[in-house]
Amino acid sequence: MTSPFPADYFRKQDPSDDDMFYVHPRKVVHIDDHAINALSEQFAQLLPPSGDYLDLMSSWRSHLPTSLKPSSVIGLGMNAEEMRDNPALTSHVVHNLNKNPLLPFADQAFDAAFCTVSVQYLQRPLEVFREVNRVLKPNGIFLVSFSNRCFPTKAVAVWTAMNDNQHIALVSRYFEEAANWRELMVVRKEGSRSWMSGSDPLFIVHARKLARLSMNA
Repeated sequence: MTSPFPADYFRKQDPSDDDMFYVHPRKVVHIDDHAINALSEQFAQLLPPSGDYLDLMSSWRSHLPTSLKPSSVIGLGMNAEEMRDNPALTSHVVHNLNKNPLLPFADQAFDAAFCTVSVQYLQRPLEVFREVNRVLKPNGIFLVSFSNRCFPTKAVAVWTAMNDNQHIALVSRYFEEAANWRELMVVRKEGSRSWMSGSDPLFIVHARKLARLSMNA
């Protein structure tokens, strides 16, 4: 399938193998407490309680509220040590989506999926979004959150050239071009603008997998 995006969009300043970049664990959070709390609140509102979740591009923290009590949370990420230290995960898989965007899961395996502050590193986003759609159950939700931080040498070129509003438009287009999504929505938590106590903004673009029409419809 021909991509609607130029190949240059997904080049990186550092073209070396991502496996080498992530070989050492980085047990740090990539958004501040204000943004983490806002993300957890959105998870509580949007994720189905007691569901099976996929934490895409997972790390050592998932920021899930304990109230959700998921049946399972499978992490898919680049560093096994980070994911082993994540108390929310019931299991994990080491997998490089930029090398292989195919997810190692069965069709309709999950009630929900989320990608937390990592979408800016995807070099094959449409393939990944289609795969997430495949592994979600009908009406399953996919939440993609991001802020204004990143590792600039590993973020794709189109991301580093854009502002916050353009990032929202880009991720929204990933959903639209990947197809089979409905109820595309955006959540904005701008954070404090004080130079002394400024907090990270948080943006979430989410959509639901289109349910198949009934044969009797």
